[in-house]
Amino acid sequence: MSMRTLLLAAAAIAVLAVGGTLAFSPWNAPSVAQNAAPAVAVAPQLSVAPPSSAVRTVPSSDGQVKLSFAPVVKAVSPSVVNVYATHIEQQAASPFANDPFFSRFFGQGQLQTRPRESQALGSGVIVDAGGVILTNRHVIENATDVRIALSDGREFAVDVVIEDAQTDLAVLRVRTPGDAVFPAITFADSDSLAVGDLVLAIGNPFGVGQTVTSGIVSALARTGVERSDYEFFIQTDAAINPGNSGGALVDLDGHLVGINTAIYSQSGGSVGIGFAIPANMARLVAEAGISGGQIVRPWFGAKLQAVNADIAASLGMVAPHGALITEVAPNGPAARAGFASGDVILSVDGTAVDDPSGFNFRLATKPIGETAALQRMRAGVDDTVNFTVEAAPAIEPSQIAVISGNSRFSGTSVEQIDAAIAEVKGLPYDANGVIVTAVEKDSAADQMGLKVDDVILSLNDVPMDSAKAFAATASQRTRTWQIILQRDGRVTRSIVSG
Repeated sequence: MSMRTLLLAAAAIAVLAVGGTLAFSPWNAPSVAQNAAPAVAVAPQLSVAPPSSAVRTVPSSDGQVKLSFAPVVKAVSPSVVNVYATHIEQQAASPFANDPFFSRFFGQGQLQTRPRESQALGSGVIVDAGGVILTNRHVIENATDVRIALSDGREFAVDVVIEDAQTDLAVLRVRTPGDAVFPAITFADSDSLAVGDLVLAIGNPFGVGQTVTSGIVSALARTGVERSDYEFFIQTDAAINPGNSGGALVDLDGHLVGINTAIYSQSGGSVGIGFAIPANMARLVAEAGISGGQIVRPWFGAKLQAVNADIAASLGMVAPHGALITEVAPNGPAARAGFASGDVILSVDGTAVDDPSGFNFRLATKPIGETAALQRMRAGVDDTVNFTVEAAPAIEPSQIAVISGNSRFSGTSVEQIDAAIAEVKGLPYDANGVIVTAVEKDSAADQMGLKVDDVILSLNDVPMDSAKAFAATASQRTRTWQIILQRDGRVTRSIVSG
């Protein structure tokens, strides 16, 4: 074969490769407002783009292969901001402060500490023209000061409106916006995404400044990525690096399909496996932040497990899928709707459910009071249950206790365990005791070693069957305390001084 033939063959392969990469260009998608800012969302109802009906095609000419993402980036990038979160930490002034021998010799508190300022970098997305920004909770967690910087260089101080640990999302609001009108992004329906769709990731990786990367949707409904209650991530090979957290994952219409959140990496840099929270979940948190309300989530009232191959075979299923109900809360929504242990939920409003995470995500995106059609399999027979979406019972003041003053438990906040709390915390529905919800830093309770999610079962042989019982007992003065608590599934008994 001649050198000319080899060169022509190589050129042909290169053109095909580029063509495959740009299969879904902005010119093949529905029309994009190439020189206009994204649509502004009106609080509290955010702007949501209708599902795209475009036919996905491959390039058919050299002109299509040479098309650019620049119009999409120009329209969307003003809606993406840099987030700077300042943390003040106590740093030991002496190198011997952490040495157990010197700490014991000089006594606790004798080796002084001094404050040290550190700064975390991340990204955010403007979701309301009044200056409301959506980002990841882990970007601003425990921050003493948070600021944002727009793509045009303007900086604003912001207040944290919502920190939602269950989704790892946070909502920020510009403290003094003045007359500024902020370019809010339009939300897409993330359920319309398909594996293979082109997406762009925009953020502030490594603090170098706003950066755009492109890739495809590699997978949908990924779980096991990080510890959150609603794991249902979009996976993409668009490069996401530290600093991209909280940034935008957008489609080629310039609409937000996800909030970039995590990466899988052994080196700390992008290896082409990034994850984003779907826009349909992010929108619920954003709307709560815009309206100034709280996030109210549905409660199903049953515990679920995945259907594996053995379970599927025992139930006569062709393939393992769905969420198997293992326990139902007495008098909860699921029980009232007629669900029982052994039922398998196959779909929600016609959308298939592969596992419990998928079901939890689908239910969590339903408004309270709406009716959802749940396809159920019971004893080999399929039927549909119209389930009315309900919120978990509100926590009454009598179910909460906060200990302060001269007490060994000073700084402790607890809640009385009910079925809804038991479900969230992975406890039996008939669990006893009170659960620790907060421990003030450097308080007596903190020094004693109490931790959030500890379940206190008894104090000095008094059963802790209510918040009232805990408040009455923990406020007493005594020489010693005998504490029985459950932590990470293990019950321990301790004796501490009063």
